[in-house]
Amino acid sequence: MARRRKLLKKLCRPRSRGPAAGGGGQDDRDLVPEPAPAKAGDEARVGQQGTLTYLWAPRGSRPAAVRDNRHASAYIFGAICPSRAAGAAIIMPWVSSEAMSIPLAEIGKQVGADAHAVLVCDGAGWHQTGERLTVPANLSLLRLPPYAPELNPIENVWEYLRGNQLSMRVWDRYEDIVDACCDAWNGFVGDVARVASITTRDWASVKT
Repeated sequence: MARRRKLLKKLCRPRSRGPAAGGGGQDDRDLVPEPAPAKAGDEARVGQQGTLTYLWAPRGSRPAAVRDNRHASAYIFGAICPSRAAGAAIIMPWVSSEAMSIPLAEIGKQVGADAHAVLVCDGAGWHQTGERLTVPANLSLLRLPPYAPELNPIENVWEYLRGNQLSMRVWDRYEDIVDACCDAWNGFVGDVARVASITTRDWASVKT
């Protein structure tokens, strides 16, 4: 139990920044700087079971890939603001309403002082407001219709990270998974052009 509490969370922070830096990977870009912007949030499981993905290979060949049979895993709780190409994330060892409250608090810290954010999310049980889920005062949850993950831009972020950073790998320890997730997330949010390209939707924007 002591080890589980110790590994409760880990902020995705670039290692090159100082201790006073904020979470999420961007330098001085607030996740939400102006009133009522929309951002996309969700969580993704990354673990020793791994993810198989596409790769370049000669036509007709069957390339080999590593596959682990162990079951250690971690979850990336992340949010992206497409209009600012900024993000915030926390790595957690499990999903629950209590666990979801921690990244929501971190996301709330990344919102500008005079702003109120709208977080687009799916209808997972731990996304439901109630006694166990704590939502910051400067954040509102906008749930998507059932069976519509394509409406959440962060699903494309998970697809990109799994396809380019977190697939076909073997991790011996939980800590190795956490480090890999942090490196993948920080590398992604550090590439402003890629964040904007993957997450921006012309048909899903807030008009003010």
